Amino acid sequence: METYKVWKPAGNPKAIVQIVHGMAEYIDRYDRPARALAAAGYLVIGRNHRGHGPEAKLPGYFADENGWQKLIDDTHADAADIRKQYPDIPYFLLGHSMGSFLAREYAVQFGKELSGLILSGTGFYPAPLCRAGRLMALLSPKKKPARMVNKIAFAGNNKPFEPGRTGFEWLSRDEKEVDKYVADPLCGFCFTGKAFADFFGGLLALTYEKDISVMPKDLPVYFMSGDHDPVGQMGKGVRQVADQFRRIGMKDVTVKLYEGARHELFNELNREEVTADLIHWLDGERQ
Repeated sequence: METYKVWKPAGNPKAIVQIVHGMAEYIDRYDRPARALAAAGYLVIGRNHRGHGPEAKLPGYFADENGWQKLIDDTHADAADIRKQYPDIPYFLLGHSMGSFLAREYAVQFGKELSGLILSGTGFYPAPLCRAGRLMALLSPKKKPARMVNKIAFAGNNKPFEPGRTGFEWLSRDEKEVDKYVADPLCGFCFTGKAFADFFGGLLALTYEKDISVMPKDLPVYFMSGDHDPVGQMGKGVRQVADQFRRIGMKDVTVKLYEGARHELFNELNREEVTADLIHWLDGERQ
């Protein structure tokens, strides 16, 4: 597999920020926030997930077995490699959308290695919904696009923004950014049945509070989302996950909801504000 990409600051890095991207996109879409973080003194890394990016042999497919865990293991391998090179600085994990669900599971498994966790565009999905999605995915062809699952999973996302030009208005208020996404052949593809099954299985695991309660209670967590993001149930789901974290004893949970903003905060109209707030939080957590 292709290795991770690195954005380096001009001098010695303050800390490492590892970006875990979302479904049906790729890491180069984070070049703008990565450059801003590097300009602020942070070393940024990130890779294309299996089944994503120009090197994907089968778009939307992770692996024959344990696909979700393999994504987590890939992330951890990259973290271990970069931390060997920079062993004495803080390490933060930033996950967006599907990447935020991966990052939540990563914090369950490897939370003691983190200085902080940033969750962008996350949400709350109850166990019965996850089980139903996983069952539908398991009944779909493993290595072919599961279009019916895809349609059901994402059918409601654009409804609050209809009538829309593209069907992807839920991503951002910035029409130019939405058009770039729609025109990009590396974005918006349909997951295979196997990858959807892996995905819903990963979501299901996050509903078990007993299992996630092993996260270090002093791990700082920063939730960032638009209050018009359907993935975060217009802010409600973000608060539900934050409340879940607090119930299991997490002591440092911050929620930042941006009025009017939609799913992709780093491609939103107020993206400079979003990035500045993130850097402010990172700077504070390093102290």
